[in-house]
Amino acid sequence: MDDRIASVLRSVVCVLGVSTSMTFAQGALAADWSIKEVRAGVTGSIQARSTFEPGFFPTVVLFFDPLESANASTWQDTLMRPRLHVGASVSTAGAASQVYAGLNWTVPVTDRFYLDVGFGGTVHNGDLEDDGTSGPKLGCSLLFHEYAAAGFRLTDKLDVVATIDHSSSANLCAPNDGISHAGLALAYKF
Repeated sequence: MDDRIASVLRSVVCVLGVSTSMTFAQGALAADWSIKEVRAGVTGSIQARSTFEPGFFPTVVLFFDPLESANASTWQDTLMRPRLHVGASVSTAGAASQVYAGLNWTVPVTDRFYLDVGFGGTVHNGDLEDDGTSGPKLGCSLLFHEYAAAGFRLTDKLDVVATIDHSSSANLCAPNDGISHAGLALAYKF
């Protein structure tokens, strides 16, 4: 199973690499890798009773914009200039904690309201086998991670963001209960 996961992850990296390689090649050396945004908040499990994770999950996500997505002029340009994110979600009750990274795209709906989606991978410390305990059984330590968010700008620097995220192996490992959370965060833009 680990060879299949490695193969899928290599394929995902290839696809993502092809879509952004031209932009990276043009400005990778001169890219600004400073932190552009920090989101800090709390999430909770939204799974069924048998796979529900107790407690809360404080989260922190850092966003980088080396491809200058803020300067994209068309929707096609926006697709070719994703931001990069890296984050962590820590269980307060001994459930699965995660460290994740990936690409994300932000779409303004109005001057103050926006939607945000992201895709990448995660590493977790949750249960891999169905051992009779409660909580999700995840099959492997490396999973896909995707999220969606809706944000509202309170000020030029501060947003409130509602999030929903999911991590799973896409049935490449068994069992594959996945991890699903929803929550709220404050976002500070630099």
